[in-house]
Amino acid sequence: MPAFLDRARAQTLMEDAGIDALILLSAEGFRYATGAPAGVATMWRRAGAVAVLVPADAGMSEMAVASDLFAPIFRAASHITDLRESPIWVEALEAEGFDIDAPAAPQIAARRAARSGPSARPATFDAGHTYAHLRDALAERGLAQGRIGVEFAAVSAEDLPKVQQALVGITLVDATRVIQRLRAIKAPGEVERLRQAVKLAETGIRAVKAAMRPGISRDALAAVWSDTISANATGLALTSAWEYISVGRNPWGGNAVTEPGDLIKVDVGCLIDSYTSDTGRTFVVGEPPRAAAEVYAALMAGFQAGLAQLTPGMPLSEVHRITTQAIRAKGFNSYARGHFGHSLGTGPGSEEWPFISSDSTEVVTPGMVLAFECPWYITGLGGFIIEDQVQITLDGPVSMNNLPYDLIAV
Repeated sequence: MPAFLDRARAQTLMEDAGIDALILLSAEGFRYATGAPAGVATMWRRAGAVAVLVPADAGMSEMAVASDLFAPIFRAASHITDLRESPIWVEALEAEGFDIDAPAAPQIAARRAARSGPSARPATFDAGHTYAHLRDALAERGLAQGRIGVEFAAVSAEDLPKVQQALVGITLVDATRVIQRLRAIKAPGEVERLRQAVKLAETGIRAVKAAMRPGISRDALAAVWSDTISANATGLALTSAWEYISVGRNPWGGNAVTEPGDLIKVDVGCLIDSYTSDTGRTFVVGEPPRAAAEVYAALMAGFQAGLAQLTPGMPLSEVHRITTQAIRAKGFNSYARGHFGHSLGTGPGSEEWPFISSDSTEVVTPGMVLAFECPWYITGLGGFIIEDQVQITLDGPVSMNNLPYDLIAV
């Protein structure tokens, strides 16, 4: 995967924030900035396993810290040439020309003697190595007295003192929002991955719809989904897929079996090269009960009203207000939802900042890809969702979906 961090835009955002460089510490941030996998040491979600230094001056070179095990993979994958290695627990050895019929110990000893690196290894990884490399790189770039933005969202309370002590004398500020704003605007390669993901997901939804009938279980529909995704992923960098399918009057009802009048909520996504799609549709077995039809009509009114507002410059808080107002205007005055959607990317879950919420301070911006959704989960009636994956262009919102929005009878 290529690196998608836009240095010119990063420079603008850093200048606006008054910082001289960014330090990215999350596995997702590392891959976004370098194009290389972060490696196994990030599995614990602890800061210091990897790092990327991105100076505000786009003419100044970046620096990355990766584990020694993944260094060859990094060099083959990334544009960043200043790579500094940190040892992890895994003992590995390059042994080109190894004579498999000769004694092993002398050959290994000779190669080990020629290899730089530690003679002892940490139990997992030693964040101190990573922070020392950062300190050195900052000094080399004349930034040792600078104001440095750190991805503090990736740093636990336990790990924070280690960062501060290792980088003492450097003014460290939280740059989480700067990094989030960078990642919220998608590069063409990111958009293509999200398009592939939603196209594959809709193939799965169509297969699930075709399998719907009275007497089929939730788990059987989930199996149709996963089998269809696997069967149609040829040629795609499918990382995984996820589903929240519910059947019947209890949206949280486990492996329910469909009956006439039951709702079937299908909220699903595919991950292409770790970029997740997010799409939701609601189906009904036969004719919908009156109450279900009325709820769905209200959600549809909110969806149509909100989708029309996803135009450049519109505050996300205003999109939330208008969507809520349209749903309540259908008689559901108590309806309240924290957000009506979110950005999409490579985060640990399927939802990324920014959120379409009442307290958002962000505006709709060209280059965003948002999941816009109007769900409602009503125990005793069923689960409802209308959700599209929307690309924001200069001319307004463009849905990446092709499925109809109606409450679809099967």
